[in-house]
Amino acid sequence: MPTLRTLKALQREGLLPVDPRLAEAADAMAIAITPEMLALIDRADPADPIARQFVPSAAETEIAADELSDPIGDEARSPVKGIVHRYPDRVLLKPLHVCPVYCRFCFRREKVGPGGEALSADELAAAIAYIKARPEIWEVILTGGDPLMLAPRRLARLIAALDAIDHVDVIRIHSRVPIVDPSRVTDDLVASLKPSRAALWFAVHCNHARELSAATRASLARLADAGIPLMGQTVLLAGVNDEVETLEALMRALVTCRVKPYYLHHPDLVRGTGHFRVSIERGQALMKALRGRLSGLAQPTYVLDVPGGHGKVPIGPGYLGDDPDALLVEDAFGGRHRYPR
Repeated sequence: MPTLRTLKALQREGLLPVDPRLAEAADAMAIAITPEMLALIDRADPADPIARQFVPSAAETEIAADELSDPIGDEARSPVKGIVHRYPDRVLLKPLHVCPVYCRFCFRREKVGPGGEALSADELAAAIAYIKARPEIWEVILTGGDPLMLAPRRLARLIAALDAIDHVDVIRIHSRVPIVDPSRVTDDLVASLKPSRAALWFAVHCNHARELSAATRASLARLADAGIPLMGQTVLLAGVNDEVETLEALMRALVTCRVKPYYLHHPDLVRGTGHFRVSIERGQALMKALRGRLSGLAQPTYVLDVPGGHGKVPIGPGYLGDDPDALLVEDAFGGRHRYPR
C-alpha cells in the first residue's frame, strides 16, 4: 500500500468523517501517513494516539491569538538558505523540507511538504561555505524536513563535506524515518552515516511506545549495531502521551532499543495546534512522577523552545524548597529533607 496523501484516501480507510473544515486543515499542511503507521492505528479507538499525530483534524482550523507561523524564530536566524544559526557553536542545516510523514503538531508545518524540495547544488555549497568560514561552529545538526529522505549517496556526500571541515567535530542527524518508514534504513543508508573523523550522533523522534514496531526495533538495532549512538526526542502531546504511564512505557521501550531519552519537548506555539498543548505545570507534574518510576538512564530533559528564536531552556520541576537555615530537598517520592546550606 502506498503512503496516504489525500483526505479521500483517509476517508476510504475509515480514518476521517466528512467535514468541510478538513479541507482547510489539509490546505494548511500536507498529509502523509506511511503504511507502517497506518497498520498501527486502532480503527476502533476514536482517540487512537497514533492516528491523532497524523490524521488531520477540524481543530487545526482554530487559530489562537498567541500562535505563530514561525514559532521558534527560524527565519530571523537564517543568514543563508538552509542554515539556522541560533547558538554560537552550532547550526542547523536543512537540506530539504520533505518528510516521510507529516505530524500535525510540527513546528515547521507551514514549511514542510510538497514544494519543500532539496537545496540546489549552489544553495548547498553556500550553506557549506557559511559553516566553513566560521571556526566557532563545532556541531552541525541535519534536520529539515527529514535528512534521511535524501538518497544514501547524496547523504554520504553531504556528511563527507561536513567531515572535511576541521572545526566541525560533531554531526547530528534528527530523523523520524526509523520509526515511520523503517525499510529505508538499509545497509547503504547506514554506511552513508559514517564520517571518517567527526563524531556522528542520531536523534530519533518517537512519541508513543506503540510506534516501536518489530520493523522499527530492527531498524534501530541496525543503526546501533553500526556503532551510531542514538538519542530519543519526544513531544509532549495532549491525547497522545500526556499520562505518566504512557511516558514511562515509551522511555522504557526506547532504552531497551538502545535509544537514550534526550528531550521531552513542550509543544510549540504552532498555528492550529492548540488541541495538542498541555500546560507547563502538567508537564512538570509528569516529569516529577517519572523521577520516581524510572532510572536516570530513562529520564529525558523537559525543555521549552523560547518563542522568537531564543533557544531551548529546561523547564523541569524544582526539588529545592526555601528555608533560612537549610535547603529543603524533595525526593522522587514527595518526601522533604533538610540539607545544610
